[in-house]
Amino acid sequence: MNIDDEGPVGPVDVLAEGGATVPEERSERGPLAWMAANPVAANLLMAVVLLGGMLSAFSLKQEVFPEFSIDMVSVTVPYPGASPREVEQGIVLVIEEAVRAIDGVRRVNSVASEGMASVSIQLLLGADQDRVVSDVTNEVNRITTIPLDAEEPTISAATIRQPVISLIFAGDQDLRTLHGLAEQAREELLELPEVTQLDVSGVPPLEIAIEVRREDLEAYGLTLEQIAAQIRMASIDLPGGGVETFSGEVLVRVVDRRLTAEGFADVVIRGTAQRHELRLGDIATIVDGYEDTDQTIEFGGLPAVQLTVYRVGDQTPTEVATAVKDYTERLRARVPANITLSTWSDDSEALEDRINLLFKNAVMGLALVLIVLTLFLSRRVAGWVALGIPISFLGAFLFMGPLDVSINMMTLFALIITLGLVVDDAIIVSENIYRAGQQGMGRLEAAVKGAREMAMPVTFSVLTTMVAFAPLLFVPGVMGKIFRLIPIVVMGVLFFSLVESFYVLPAHLSHKLGRGWPAGARLMAPIDRLQAGVTRGLERFIETRYRPLLGTFLEQRYTTVAVAVAILLITIGAVVGGVIPFAFFPQIEGDVVTAAARLPFGAPVDRTLAVRAELQAALDLAIEESGG
Repeated sequence: MNIDDEGPVGPVDVLAEGGATVPEERSERGPLAWMAANPVAANLLMAVVLLGGMLSAFSLKQEVFPEFSIDMVSVTVPYPGASPREVEQGIVLVIEEAVRAIDGVRRVNSVASEGMASVSIQLLLGADQDRVVSDVTNEVNRITTIPLDAEEPTISAATIRQPVISLIFAGDQDLRTLHGLAEQAREELLELPEVTQLDVSGVPPLEIAIEVRREDLEAYGLTLEQIAAQIRMASIDLPGGGVETFSGEVLVRVVDRRLTAEGFADVVIRGTAQRHELRLGDIATIVDGYEDTDQTIEFGGLPAVQLTVYRVGDQTPTEVATAVKDYTERLRARVPANITLSTWSDDSEALEDRINLLFKNAVMGLALVLIVLTLFLSRRVAGWVALGIPISFLGAFLFMGPLDVSINMMTLFALIITLGLVVDDAIIVSENIYRAGQQGMGRLEAAVKGAREMAMPVTFSVLTTMVAFAPLLFVPGVMGKIFRLIPIVVMGVLFFSLVESFYVLPAHLSHKLGRGWPAGARLMAPIDRLQAGVTRGLERFIETRYRPLLGTFLEQRYTTVAVAVAILLITIGAVVGGVIPFAFFPQIEGDVVTAAARLPFGAPVDRTLAVRAELQAALDLAIEESGG
């Protein structure tokens, strides 16, 4: 009997060969048999997984890379004008000595550069980051040998932000013009509901330079220390306590901060004998500008300022990038013609490409499953098996939310991996049910018996795959926080695939939804004839080719095992000997070409600029040769 025979069949009475109605065996017990005999429950389970998974998929957080905390604390101490050796001796070594013995510290790495000390403190796995930050702060504050000219240390827990897209202003203009446009764009972008956080880069720190001639100092009998003291006194922001009044307490604060060159020019240095006030602007040249640094950003060979926009909270990279691109188009009409406005490094495109790849592979996999199973089994079996793909994937989405797993490059990679695994168990179970039906069993009996026979091997097969991915859950450090998402998603998909194979699929294969229409039957007749021909050809191949070859292998089992072991050893030797190259991460072409040059410490700026010009010329030549 073929389980595709038409006709309404109840959960108890089935049609046997010859059309006789025989009672189904009533001795079947257990959840698998109950679900197979109650299609309403199976359909309800399927609907819950499908609807719940779809709702969860739309509510999951989207990001390019998963968010995670770095088990690291950073300490930075600016030391203006100091050489790297002075920074190392005066700051780096004493901080290293102070923090090395703190509980939870694994390793201390430091960098001493010109005018800056940076200390990175790596924590032990599982250490309380907030407590370590507090302990580091206390230890650093106890240090009394840090040079007086050094600025206050900045101590913070290391974090990773999620950049999405950059907006670049470039042109043959002075830095102040580019910076002004970038700051204006920054304020306008922050007014958009899709944008919450962004940074301006390529701009040196603001600086107000005050220069006093020696002749003026001698003429007024002043020293630089006296002028510096007056400037400090005239630019303060201090709390002054509180004053009790009849209406309540009034907080007092002394605010006399100066933030512009004009404000500092009005600082009174001292009064004169003629009762005139000598102001700083009378004896000094005050310039409101930027620090003199050797670091610059260029875009297309022109000076540039960059705005980097970040994703925060539940914002998706796509909505952030779309909002920035739309704003860029509106802003381009207001920017001067000699300034180029461009978007750069749009990471949302990588996420969209990975999502499109997942859908493309899912559609191809679904089509292949339908074609192959239709040819070798039946149309109905193919349809219900193919339904296992969306059920398994949406089931995984269902639990990703409670586990705080987002849709990102790693989870999408895991979903793509499972595309080749997700229907294996359903194919095995459905084929065994189909075979049982071909042997003359009733549909319900065939569904229960076929599923039960495959329950143990299929379950252990899925568990073996889960165990193969499980070690990624225990990778330590930052890489572990990234890779752990792969086994979580893979195990979720395989679990729901197993549930669908044993509690949904048998119910569907044991019951008809109704009689087919004659027109539909006529349309499907060519496919049925093709399926029958393929089945006969497969059976002929099994009987004439596969079965004799299998019998030979079984008779010569020791020889077969020896040959298999020899092939395995040859393969291992080829990898170890370098015949087959091995790399943990394959070398693949990227979308960005990076050129870097390292010059000896102390190399003049002119030499650095010359090297940069050579790199730029080589890049221009490469672009020209590639037709770009």
